[in-house]
Amino acid sequence: MELVIILAVIVIAIIVICVNIVVVPQANAYVIERLGAYQTTWGTGLHFKIPIIERVANRITLKERVGDFPPQPVITKDNVTMKIDTVIYFQVTDPKLFTYGIVNPMAAIENLTATTLRNIIGDLELDQTLTSRDIINSKMRAILDEATDPWGIKINRVELKNIIPPAAIQDAMERQMKAERERRESILKAEGEKRSAILIAEGERESMILRADAAKQQKIKEAEGEAEALLAVQTALANSIKLLNEANPGEAVVKLKALETFAQVSNGQATKIIIPSEIQSIAGLAASAKELLKD
Repeated sequence: MELVIILAVIVIAIIVICVNIVVVPQANAYVIERLGAYQTTWGTGLHFKIPIIERVANRITLKERVGDFPPQPVITKDNVTMKIDTVIYFQVTDPKLFTYGIVNPMAAIENLTATTLRNIIGDLELDQTLTSRDIINSKMRAILDEATDPWGIKINRVELKNIIPPAAIQDAMERQMKAERERRESILKAEGEKRSAILIAEGERESMILRADAAKQQKIKEAEGEAEALLAVQTALANSIKLLNEANPGEAVVKLKALETFAQVSNGQATKIIIPSEIQSIAGLAASAKELLKD
């Protein structure tokens, strides 16, 4: 009988020991209370809990968490009511403060986010609200991080997920965007037509310049050709005179050449011809010679 009792005690002791061996997983922390008071915080690893005296008060994950809160109604500085929903990324840095600092941390963060958002948006107009997301995010993160520090929570990031203005404001914004797109389209079209006209004018100007250059080159070539022809004629004439001078022609030959030249001139279209006296004498001499030949 005593042996059975001893074995039962041993089994119970083993069970109690096994039950009170606690393994804390990675990125987790356990808050331990002893007789209802905070005792310590267990980190990752193997721990033994004193039966009955100690208990695990809270199991907390140290990973970064995401809080996605529903849209909250806010009023801008120019009295426009809109809805904004936010997303918060936070992390527990002190398990003890997180356990004993506040009853419901998530609800507290949600309400704090809503009130902070209303305060910030209340100082901004509608256009500033729509274009200042980064500024709003930074202000909210700083305010929330400071407010949640006594709760052992660190706010890493705050994002405005959606900004939903009233339907009338949305319609007005859509009409404004449509008008702006049409204005940009008109400007781009006018700039395109202007650019096209400029390119056409530049093409015509370059074409005229090229035609003028071609005409100029043609005239230059023609002038050069006439100059070369005249130079060739004058060179030939000079050479003929030179040859005549080298041949030392007599007076009769010279007069005969003059008569031949006069005959060529008389065949032209001139209405008046001035005959030198030498040619007249030569003509008389030629006529006498002709009569003598007839006899």
